[in-house]
Amino acid sequence: MGNILTVEGLSKTFHLQNLNKEIKAIDNISFHLQQGEFVGITGKSGSGKSTILKCVYRTYVPQDGVITYNSSLYGSVNLAQVSDRKMIELRKKEIGYVSQFLNVMPRTTARECVKKAVMEMGHPEDFAERETEAMLTHFELDQELWDSYPATFSGGEKLRLNIARAMVKRPRLLLLDEPTASLDHASKMKVKDLIERLMNEGTTMLGIFHDLEFMENLCHRQYVVREGAIQMEERRDGISLS
Repeated sequence: MGNILTVEGLSKTFHLQNLNKEIKAIDNISFHLQQGEFVGITGKSGSGKSTILKCVYRTYVPQDGVITYNSSLYGSVNLAQVSDRKMIELRKKEIGYVSQFLNVMPRTTARECVKKAVMEMGHPEDFAERETEAMLTHFELDQELWDSYPATFSGGEKLRLNIARAMVKRPRLLLLDEPTASLDHASKMKVKDLIERLMNEGTTMLGIFHDLEFMENLCHRQYVVREGAIQMEERRDGISLS
C-alpha cells in the first residue's frame, strides 16, 4: 500500500513585525500516511499541531520542506508549492478540512452550505439534496435550522454543520483539527461513527485531538509534537492508544 501523503523537513516560522521577532512554530517535521490510514497527532496547546495541518491544507505556506500528496486529479504534487488554482481544486474534490471554527458565507443557509459541498464534487442536484438531508439528520441538526443562516446557531450547532460539510464529500484525505472540541458526548459519538464509516470507504485521515479516549480504536499510528518537533509513538493498529 503506497503513501498518499509524505511530509519531509517541514518548517514554519512566523514573523511578528510589530515586535521585530520570529517564532518557529514547527521545525524539520517528517511523517507519512498510507492510503486508508488514520494517523493521530497529539501534544500540548501551542506545540505546533495545527500549524502542521494548515501547511498540508496550504492555509499556511511553509518556509522549508516538501509535502508530497498522491492526487487522483494531478498525480504526485508538492502541496507546499502547487499553484493556487490546483490547490483550490484539490480542496473542492480531494482534501477536506474540519476545525472547531465555522467559516461560511453570511447569506448561505445550512442546507445550501452542505449541498454546495456535494455539488463541488460533480454530483447532480437531486443526489446532493439527498446526501445533504441525510448528513444533517445524522448530526441531529434540528430540521427547523436547515434553511436558517448559521450566524444564528449555537457553537455546537455550527461545529456539527462544519463537520457535516466536510464529511459529506467523502474526501480522499481528511484533515481534522480538534473537530470535537466543544461537542457533547452524544455528538462526539456521531462524529466517531462517521469517521469509522469513511475509513471503511477508504478515506485517509490526519487528526488532532486532545481527547485521547475519543481516539481509542481509531488511529493506526500516533505522533506527538513537542516544541515544534515530532516524535512517533508505538504503532498499535486498531488498538487503544491510551
